[in-house]
Amino acid sequence: MDRSTLTPVNGTIRPVPVRISGLTFAYHDDHDVLKDVSLQIGAGERFGIIGPSGAGKSTLLLHMNGILHPRSGQVEIGDTVVNRSNLDRIRREVGLVFQNPDDQLFNPTVGEDVAFGPLNMGLEQPAVEQRVRDALQAMNLEGFEEKSSHHISYGERKRAALATVLAMSPSVVAFDEPFSNLNPAMVEHLVEMIRELSATVIVVSQSILPMALTCDRLAVLEEGRIAAVGDTRTILTDRALLQRCSLDFHFYCEACRDLFSDPEP
Repeated sequence: MDRSTLTPVNGTIRPVPVRISGLTFAYHDDHDVLKDVSLQIGAGERFGIIGPSGAGKSTLLLHMNGILHPRSGQVEIGDTVVNRSNLDRIRREVGLVFQNPDDQLFNPTVGEDVAFGPLNMGLEQPAVEQRVRDALQAMNLEGFEEKSSHHISYGERKRAALATVLAMSPSVVAFDEPFSNLNPAMVEHLVEMIRELSATVIVVSQSILPMALTCDRLAVLEEGRIAAVGDTRTILTDRALLQRCSLDFHFYCEACRDLFSDPEP
């Protein structure tokens, strides 16, 4: 796939690093969901965050563009610290793709949803229309401008939600469980698209095998703390770590070997 197809015309993407320093957060004062989390993510990197349910993965992601604010610590997008005074700027820089596309699609038509961000950036109508066309083309949704998101398939809604983010040409794209409820063909297509994005990419998921194909490095989040950070191969071959964090996927590998190995003569 040509990387340029995922970069909307008139929207220059400049990937930036993301730094998370000592991040601690609680929904209620008596229980920290995130505990002194620190991560460094390079500009243009594909970085994955894995962990069991309840580890705090989605909560961490919601700090990237200021939906949530930490009790202590901070998030930096490039050279900008995320805070309540600069949320408009941060949300132009960081595009968040929610797990449920219906949380992202709220206008009468797909075209209006994709146009919403560029219009709020103050772009002129011709530039907005160009971004809508290019973002929909990148997601193989040409001709969907007038369709209602309620009348298209779940996989199409997933792609439309990503198109709303691409139309903003963000420096960082963050995905919350992007592979959930997708069939294998759509997972394969989404992995390819994520690999080709020009932005810095952060992916949160429990779908270990797609993450192995998508991410350069992984962090393991366990009970709100970083248990390990490393290149993808190193993390996914540490079976003791994966077993401790309820992430051991190796039975899939064993099943594949059993199914596809040549039978003995």
